[in-house]
Amino acid sequence: MQSSMNNAVYRRRRVVSKFNLAMAWLTMAFGLFWLGWIFYTLFYEGFNGLGSSIFLLDTPPPGMEGGLRNAILGSLLITVFGLLIGTPIGILCGIFLAEFGQGSKLASATRFMNDILLSAPSIVIGLFIYELVVVRQGHFSGWAGSFALSLLVIPVVVRTTENMLKLVPNSLREAAYALGTPKWRLVMMVTLRAAKAGVLTGVLLAFARVSGETAPLLFTALNNQFFSANMNQPIANLPNVIYQFAMSPYNDWHELAWAAALLITLTVLFANILARFIGSRKH
Repeated sequence: MQSSMNNAVYRRRRVVSKFNLAMAWLTMAFGLFWLGWIFYTLFYEGFNGLGSSIFLLDTPPPGMEGGLRNAILGSLLITVFGLLIGTPIGILCGIFLAEFGQGSKLASATRFMNDILLSAPSIVIGLFIYELVVVRQGHFSGWAGSFALSLLVIPVVVRTTENMLKLVPNSLREAAYALGTPKWRLVMMVTLRAAKAGVLTGVLLAFARVSGETAPLLFTALNNQFFSANMNQPIANLPNVIYQFAMSPYNDWHELAWAAALLITLTVLFANILARFIGSRKH
């Protein structure tokens, strides 16, 4: 009798397990279906607008031939400067949380504020930089856009740097201390070097996150129809070009908007693949 009861329980558990597994597969297939549809539409529409003119001509008036040269350059400048501003701050803050601030109230408060910043809507960041920089300067600028993106970069880099440094074995720290290594040299030459692949992965993921942000740039960098590398003035960028052209009634602008969306998608995809490759390397 005990054996029959055990068999019934076993069969019931197998049925429940198979049902849950089937639901998990169906849920995954449902999500992948829509993701595949999005990618198919994006690539189908985007490839029609790709060509050499995309990289050689600037955004055109309606009905004229043009490209995305000014927007590509503007996006590169804003994003790169945003990374250059946010990455050192994020790495230094992550080092403090992992190596110097264990158990301190300052570290707890910093970690809490970083979590809030990590989950803050990007449009709120854009409004903050608009009030702090744009209003005081009296005009939009590429620098304001970079400042906004840097605030989105910082929490990602902080979280990744802290987690990667915590994964470094304490035996490495103990060995360095036994040799009389000071704390700052231990961090620079031992723990940070051991975690460099993970830290670089975090930087790439931060780049992937901010490269397609539109809302912060609407309030900071705005847009510019002409070719310009002046970061102290409004500057063209791909997210705002997509927003402007996709909302227009002109088919040629729609084609350029699809091409710009494809360029951003390919850039983000490449950054994610590179981050996974670096993160999976064995040292």
